[in-house]
Amino acid sequence: MAKAKTASTTASFSWEGTNKQGKVVKGVTTAASIDAVKAELRKKGVTAKPGKIKKAKKKRGGKKITPNDIAVFSRQLATMMKAGVPLVQSFDIVGSGHSNPSMTELIFKIKASVEAGNTLAAAMSEHPLYFDDLFVNLVDAGEQSGALETLLEKVATYKEKSEELKKKIKKAMTYPISVLVVALVVSVILLVFVVPTFADMFSSFGSELPAFTQMVVGMSEWMTSDGWIAGVIGFAIFTTISQLKKRSRKFNENLDKMYLKLPIISGLTHSSAVARFSRTLATMFAAGVPLVDAMDSVAGASGNIVYKKAILRIRDDIAQGSTLQSSLSQSPELFPNMLIQMVGIGEESGALDAMLAKVADYFEAAVDDAVDNLTTLMEPLIMSFLAIVIGGLVIAMYLPIFKMGEVVG
Repeated sequence: MAKAKTASTTASFSWEGTNKQGKVVKGVTTAASIDAVKAELRKKGVTAKPGKIKKAKKKRGGKKITPNDIAVFSRQLATMMKAGVPLVQSFDIVGSGHSNPSMTELIFKIKASVEAGNTLAAAMSEHPLYFDDLFVNLVDAGEQSGALETLLEKVATYKEKSEELKKKIKKAMTYPISVLVVALVVSVILLVFVVPTFADMFSSFGSELPAFTQMVVGMSEWMTSDGWIAGVIGFAIFTTISQLKKRSRKFNENLDKMYLKLPIISGLTHSSAVARFSRTLATMFAAGVPLVDAMDSVAGASGNIVYKKAILRIRDDIAQGSTLQSSLSQSPELFPNMLIQMVGIGEESGALDAMLAKVADYFEAAVDDAVDNLTTLMEPLIMSFLAIVIGGLVIAMYLPIFKMGEVVG
């Protein structure tokens, strides 16, 4: 893909004018100057009103651009182009109507780059934070084949499916983590504020407290005096893990290996990785991207370093003349038999993209089922944990009262 040409300095301008029917129209566009805006409006058959072209004030408080914003942008752009709207004009329509100022700014930057003579793929490659190599390669393939609107639609579908898959996995993780955090907060509150009150009351009993109650009171005294140490240690562990995830490839590889072996979530991890592999490769292959070239993007989208290494090995095998089916069959622990057989049928029938899409649908549904099953399985475990932790603290406080009642009785 050719390098992007440097666009001249541009700015956003709001304008108001009348079209050929005499109707008042308004909008926002990007250009190098007011004269450039007037020239662009004349091409569209719009006569600008005197003094009505002004530099648009930069909106504040723009939200973060999410992958969902990019998917919607792709879908809107594909729809505009299918309707016959020119690419540059499509940017104006989509950008002006967007509710997120940050996304509007991004769209107008891409528009300015295209107007400077760059391809859409080159313009998008200037923003790798929002458009990854997979996205740019698909758009580039669409521009070269003359089917850009079709490829944009495929990209939109791919992004939507990917985000849906991520949401399902987050749903499986968020619920138990949030409950555990609440349990920890409630336990700390009980130990710091409630248990000391009971401890003062027990000190007047003049008898020895049950062992369980003594243990809880001891925990409360430690939490009150030295509990900050636990907070510092917890923060240090969290920070260390976060930094290792960002900086250590070896740590991430070991983490991904662990995910593939943990009894409860290994099935979910395998299914999501296979679904990503199948969906990404189906999209790339349908776009006409050669199989070997597509494998780099597929490896990056796998979401697991173990799968990434396996896919890169498969890429090397294919480059040396091996079929995709035989390469996949060398890693049966990662790629299930169903995928291998469907790929074989696809290679023989010449419908590899269709077969991979069916596999992706199957494993995305498997992820959905795994999330539901995991949630169902975790609920009684979490409730039992809460009962043991919170209930245990409550029982420890009431044991001396029950003991005193027995003595009095």
